[in-house]
Amino acid sequence: MRGMPTVAVTLRTAREAQQLTVKDVADKTKIRTDHVRAIEEGNYGVFPAPIYIRGTVKNYAALLKLDTARILADLDGELHQTARFSEPPSLGEPARKTPVDHLTLLLAKLNWKLGAAVVVLLLLVAVAALAVWGFHARKSHDPLANLPPAVYQAAGNAGDTLPLPAHR
Repeated sequence: MRGMPTVAVTLRTAREAQQLTVKDVADKTKIRTDHVRAIEEGNYGVFPAPIYIRGTVKNYAALLKLDTARILADLDGELHQTARFSEPPSLGEPARKTPVDHLTLLLAKLNWKLGAAVVVLLLLVAVAALAVWGFHARKSHDPLANLPPAVYQAAGNAGDTLPLPAHR
């Protein structure tokens, strides 16, 4: 790789040839200006992982209409020569999953259309059950149940018989 221009030099040279400023590149690619400068300086240490470096370089090279496949291949060669990015990151021991993690996973797997239909159906069943229970509770409660038996008593001067309905 000696004698070949680095990715940083290639990008900076192409940007300057197109008379673009670092700010122009940042505005057009939405890459932060400090990251554009870091890429042009070959300072990959400001990025947390190679995936971010690759994405930034790919977007930058695409803006400059460079051969992104070749640029990314050169970048991979440069990154493998550095101590920090020469090996893939250690996956290490997986972190213990909390109940929130399990709940989040369940919610992510949930089919929301089906879930909403089930919730609506359950609400309808609950409303119907409450209506039936209320009807039976009201029916079983007779407001006249505690009254003494009724006795018919004729009005004082009306006589002993009930009046007959009038014929038409």
